[in-house]
Amino acid sequence: MPEINEQLGEYSALFMLLAGVTYAVAFCAFTWDLVVSSRTTRAIEAQSKQAAETAQAEPVAVGSSRSARASSLGSVSANGTTLDLAERPSTHSGSSSPMLADESMKYGGERRAAARAAVALTLLAALLNGTGVLLRGLAAGRVPWGNMYEFCTTGGFLVAAVFLIVLTRRDLRFLGTFVVGLSLIMLFAASSAFWVPVGHLVPALQSYWLVIHVSIAVLSASLFTLTFAMSVLQLLQSHREVVLTSGKRDRLPFMRLAPSALSLENLSYRLNAIAFVGWTLTLIFGAMWAEKAWGRYWGWDTKEVWTFVIWVVFAGYLHARATRGWTGTRAAWLSIVGYACVVFNFTAVNIFFTGLHSYGGVSPN
Repeated sequence: MPEINEQLGEYSALFMLLAGVTYAVAFCAFTWDLVVSSRTTRAIEAQSKQAAETAQAEPVAVGSSRSARASSLGSVSANGTTLDLAERPSTHSGSSSPMLADESMKYGGERRAAARAAVALTLLAALLNGTGVLLRGLAAGRVPWGNMYEFCTTGGFLVAAVFLIVLTRRDLRFLGTFVVGLSLIMLFAASSAFWVPVGHLVPALQSYWLVIHVSIAVLSASLFTLTFAMSVLQLLQSHREVVLTSGKRDRLPFMRLAPSALSLENLSYRLNAIAFVGWTLTLIFGAMWAEKAWGRYWGWDTKEVWTFVIWVVFAGYLHARATRGWTGTRAAWLSIVGYACVVFNFTAVNIFFTGLHSYGGVSPN
């Protein structure tokens, strides 16, 4: 076995600390972006309302011209509440509104300084986090996925990395507060509850299957984390849409940055489908590893059972939405339940249940 390099382990812990601090600052920046952009859209909606009222007071001919101009800012309901900007924010480059996510979630419109700073900070935090994971692996002379501490730190890095990769194609910065917050929670849990010194793997984990099985599992769980955040926002946006339609006061102004609940649901469904393929491979490769390590493909170990439960939940989610018409809040709640099973599998099952996958209560797989 390679010798343990404790100095590299200390450097790894330092980089994890720096990553956690940077994630916290990025979290604050994303939150500030929500607040500032919400205020801006409120001001635009007030201008739209005033323009509509002015148009109604003018003669019909003049009023028609001004109404057309006002309609470019947003549709106004009978009670004066702007719905169009709330539901489908403008993203045209010439618009006076901030750059918000529309139905396609593509970039457009004016720049948001706070959001840009938050993305840059998230990138820096991910680099620090990834460096910490790499140093941990070099210190141990193996892949750094052998216990709960290493799983949480790697998971936090991959959640941020997946988020940043998706940002290159879609404007999901409205998710930043939630996604970066989850990465921050993972690093905090790793440092406070799951920290263990750098060490060698137990014999059962000393296999090339660790690289294959655990890497796919962590990546799939990272995608499930992203869709969990989107499902939570879908529920909030769905409730907000009902409130706006009924003419009541908007009590979730920060959701002006997010697209409609249907758009969130559609993208969440596509990402869940990709993650489900990865989880299927996790289940298959885990069975193959079990046959090599213990001489059987399936033994109803607690970890094996919960891995299968997660597969069943997300298979049911995909099937119900695609063929049974389970859309809207029902689909969102099923996705959230699936992620709750993922969290339970990687925390409670490892800590409180005994079995072949326990490894002293700290192993992720």
